[in-house]
Amino acid sequence: MPIELKVPNVGESITEVVIGEWLKSEGAAVVRDENLVVIETDKVNVELPAPADGALTKIHKQAGDSATVGEVIGLMEEGAAGAPAPDSEASQAPTSGSTQATTEAPAAAKIDAAAIKVSPAARRLLAQAGLEATDVEARGPGGRLLKEDVQRHIDGLASEAQPPAESPAAKDPARSVDAAPATARSGSAEGARAEEVVPMTTLRRRVAERLVQAQHEAAILTTFNEVDMSQVMALRKAYQDRFVKRYGIKLGFMSFFVKAVIDALKEVPRLNAEIRGHDMVYRNYYDIGVAVGGGKGLVVPVIRNAERLSFAEVEQTLAELATRARENKLTLDELQGGTFTISNGGIYGSLLSTPILNPPQSGILGMHKIEQRPVAVDGEVVIRPMMYVALSYDHRIVDGREAVGFLVRVKESLEDPTRMLLEV
Repeated sequence: MPIELKVPNVGESITEVVIGEWLKSEGAAVVRDENLVVIETDKVNVELPAPADGALTKIHKQAGDSATVGEVIGLMEEGAAGAPAPDSEASQAPTSGSTQATTEAPAAAKIDAAAIKVSPAARRLLAQAGLEATDVEARGPGGRLLKEDVQRHIDGLASEAQPPAESPAAKDPARSVDAAPATARSGSAEGARAEEVVPMTTLRRRVAERLVQAQHEAAILTTFNEVDMSQVMALRKAYQDRFVKRYGIKLGFMSFFVKAVIDALKEVPRLNAEIRGHDMVYRNYYDIGVAVGGGKGLVVPVIRNAERLSFAEVEQTLAELATRARENKLTLDELQGGTFTISNGGIYGSLLSTPILNPPQSGILGMHKIEQRPVAVDGEVVIRPMMYVALSYDHRIVDGREAVGFLVRVKESLEDPTRMLLEV
């Protein structure tokens, strides 16, 4: 009896998903709990495991298709053996003149094909062109086969198959070059201005919706300041080796900013609050979201109860969340419920920006690149490592005086880090 493969409940308020890459093809044998397909949501990706041993008999929803929670996206047959590979008979019945190496070649090719990671767009283009993944050189990150790789391969085959056109000058040497067609003279070619329509991922659509929502619903204002990072850099240099030896992880800048933000939020609690209807909800806990680049785009995992964590625990938590974000393994709980956000555009080279709120939060701090700049200190011009910082806040709940005071407190804590330890 066929087993229906349904879209699982992937989180509260999520009713629609996008089918990602099928990890098994129709007819393939599967074992219980082996992942069959990637399901993309607006927050995280989840993998649907096989409920039993058997074979995947039918795929109803292809990669890129939308589906609702509970909808049947495929069928499998419990206990079925699965379809044999096309080259299985050839590999089992070699000719008498074949060597051991030739009998093993198809099996090796099968293993290589299974090991290649193929994007959904590339898989569709491969099917349209009648190609196998092993026919194309994969140039994507981590050896992933992208649509661009397949298109490049197809273009190369087309150019090889087309015989070189005989020029008019070769047919008639007396003919002038000026007599050539206008398209040839201009150097333009068909497809040189081609466009490609690529559907937005669920994550990108959700990010776009939330950014527009923030602009429409909040009164966003941004204030700026600059921080002398000399003391933080000196502390990191002095204690880095001992820190790594004891905790197995480097002491970064983000833990200092997390601690400085919490210290400032205690001084300005409205930046840790939110508006619910006609009420202001204050929190006496600090769940700090940190924006990181994930495999599918920017995500904001949350460090829960960050006020209770040491510098080492903050760094360890950040490292784990960043790794899980790159591997698309974050859970919904890890992405929800932050009270304040920190975004570090400096790692990409940003000198200054105006970050957008992450609703329903009331504040977000933007970090930027550290630059050696001349500054005046005690009446003298000196060169110091300086960073611009930006605080975007909801003016409905936070006044300008409070926002400026918050940013000044962050600046003071970073320029004299011992204040955070003494809580003064």
